[in-house]
Amino acid sequence: MRKENQSSVSEFLLRGLPIRPEQQGAFFTLFLAMYLTTVLGNLLILLLIRLDARLHTPMYFFLSHLALTDISFSSVTVPKMLINMQIQDQSIPYAGCITQMYFFIFFTDLDNFLLTSMAYDRYVAICHPLRYSTVMGQGLCTLLVTVSWILSCASALCHTLLLTRLSFCADHSIPHFFCDLDALLKLSCSDTSLNELAIFTVGVAVIVLPLICILISYGHIGATILKVPSTKGICKALSTCGSHLSVVSLYYGTIIGLYFFPSSNTSRDKSTIASVMYTVVTPLLNPFIYSLRNRDMKGALERLLHRAKLLSQ
Repeated sequence: MRKENQSSVSEFLLRGLPIRPEQQGAFFTLFLAMYLTTVLGNLLILLLIRLDARLHTPMYFFLSHLALTDISFSSVTVPKMLINMQIQDQSIPYAGCITQMYFFIFFTDLDNFLLTSMAYDRYVAICHPLRYSTVMGQGLCTLLVTVSWILSCASALCHTLLLTRLSFCADHSIPHFFCDLDALLKLSCSDTSLNELAIFTVGVAVIVLPLICILISYGHIGATILKVPSTKGICKALSTCGSHLSVVSLYYGTIIGLYFFPSSNTSRDKSTIASVMYTVVTPLLNPFIYSLRNRDMKGALERLLHRAKLLSQ
């Protein structure tokens, strides 16, 4: 195949979702509604946490950052996908593609670290309740979030810099609806062994290790809950971490199903559809999980609506 140096690559072509032209309008409406719901739902979480003093706790401090991350995560891929569906233009500039890939990796890793921090918060709250206010102070919470941002930035920057050194073949068509790192590596004519090593090494650091930490935290939480003599105490303990556990299961379940256990007979189109679950559906469901399964959030929403009703009278 003819080789082209990366400096001469002006744009890539995103093939988008495997849908027929006559279905474009329906899917555009569906994904636009899902994106707006994701943004508005997570903005509502941010608003409730900001306005309700009862939610000024470490758990909701982390949740506010998770909501902001979910908004950003969806905004990296979905608007471009919607634009491509509407104007039938599949092109994306080289710089835009690299930028999209950087922020996609950044917010994916940030989600991992924030969920891990939330798991540690639940561990301290349930296993060491008397020391909770001392351990989970404002300083530690800020430090955990700051470290999460720094590590996520370092991970995304590592992959981006390694990608920019590659040369690409004549075919610049990406079989995806966003600039996925794996898809870009398959288009390269250069040796990608260093990139693949970085994916494995960094993947262990930002996906596997956080998942292990979360499982260990919930292992200790489970052991502590089993020691609680009353059923009421068990239900109270579970209610404090049920929403987080639901999000963790949804988030890591999609990642594991998509990247760790790919079916050998799964087509490229099915892989793209599976990515929609991970990039579009998961951020959409998070606000519903935290609002429907969390008494504090439902209480804050009721107080906000009551306050708005009084002001309107």
